Amino acid sequence: MPHETAIARLQELLGDRLSTSNAERTLHGQNETYYPNTPPDAVAYPETTEEVSQILQICHAEDCPVTAYGAASSLEGQHLALHGGISLDMGRMNRVLAVYPEDLTCTVQPGLTRKALNEELRATGLFFSVDPGADASIGGMAATRASGTTAVRYGTIRDNILAIEAVMADGTVIRSGSRARKSSTGYDLTHLLIGSEGTLGILTELTLRLHGTPDAVTAATCRFEDVEQAVQCVITTIQCGIPMARIELLDHMMVRGFNAYADAGLPEKPHLFLEFHGAPQAVAEQMASFEEIAADFGAEGWQTATTTEDRNALWAMRHNAHYASAALGKGKHIWPTDVCVPISHLAEAVAQSQADATRLGLTATIVGHVGDGNFHAGLSVDPNDPDEMARAHEFTHALGETALRLGGTVSGEHGIGIGKQSFMDAEHGAALAYMQAIKQAFDPRGILNPGKLLPAQPQARAAE
Repeated sequence: MPHETAIARLQELLGDRLSTSNAERTLHGQNETYYPNTPPDAVAYPETTEEVSQILQICHAEDCPVTAYGAASSLEGQHLALHGGISLDMGRMNRVLAVYPEDLTCTVQPGLTRKALNEELRATGLFFSVDPGADASIGGMAATRASGTTAVRYGTIRDNILAIEAVMADGTVIRSGSRARKSSTGYDLTHLLIGSEGTLGILTELTLRLHGTPDAVTAATCRFEDVEQAVQCVITTIQCGIPMARIELLDHMMVRGFNAYADAGLPEKPHLFLEFHGAPQAVAEQMASFEEIAADFGAEGWQTATTTEDRNALWAMRHNAHYASAALGKGKHIWPTDVCVPISHLAEAVAQSQADATRLGLTATIVGHVGDGNFHAGLSVDPNDPDEMARAHEFTHALGETALRLGGTVSGEHGIGIGKQSFMDAEHGAALAYMQAIKQAFDPRGILNPGKLLPAQPQARAAE
């Protein structure tokens, strides 16, 4: 077995919390998309920061790769152990360590999921705002710089983390940031590690911003004749300063998927799903202002959801977009991808992606957090069909090129992982060499999630 010495030493440390069973390894090699199963050599289940430190000390000494594993909901294969080694399952580090209601903050372990956190916070009148759809772990959300449906009002995970504790590649434990709302001291290692996809360090504690639960919440839906009208409605809404809590675009193919998956009964036209937060009067005023704007762009079918049950049903449907796309594709694998562009170019980017899918004969759905210019395409693919996979590759490459041409980024949410490394040079240019230098400084032996985020450096590629 590869890395036998490291695994033997970890067995002594962890006992039955170090597994080499085929079932555990296979489970940790699965993913939500089309990547093949990629089992690690062993799975470790730490319970404390000290244990994470000891695990990394051993793996550093033995040149054994370590790949952090949370809820496995990432969509670019970030949690897959491409080079074997240890899958570091953080699921047992899942506690709320402290809540500071007066400061609107809390400190949690990385294996805690966002839904579990909000259950814990329910009695405080506070909530954690970042909602990527899946019940992701907080550590995984931080590692991939997650966003979601509420980012237009409350910001992404990056905006909602004040401090971290992390274990570095050699086992050193560091803390960065504090419970204070700002600091002017030193390099910002907190936000360097956020979004690093487990390639620079392993997050073991996070101090989060919380928000007061709004007095009133109302959701709504409406539909438009085309994407251009829907997006122009969104742009005008944002420019008018209406504080939308959520504003989601679904193209006609995504609506068709919801109808196939959940018998939603929606007309197959572009829709906006909306949510308004605030005091009751403020929510009513926001809705009235939006409805007036939407009418100018031909909106029809206005419906509201005021009860908790109705709102939850609406957003559950939205959060099941991945599975609705699979239903539309008649059970094929879904190749999900995302880009983010300036909102002024959003309609152009969506229209181009729809045209590319049609040109390439692909079934594709589009759903987007249009308030911040981010949208997702879900392609139905058969990994065993080389021609279809080649056309899907062509689509995703064209989508990335479109985003960069319009002044955007190849990912606003999913991250880089395995799938988007080829775009890093085009998006970052000379800055990529500095990223690679940071990786070398933080992880000189290259044991932390190797093969992810950064493309291989030229000299490494030449040696392969």
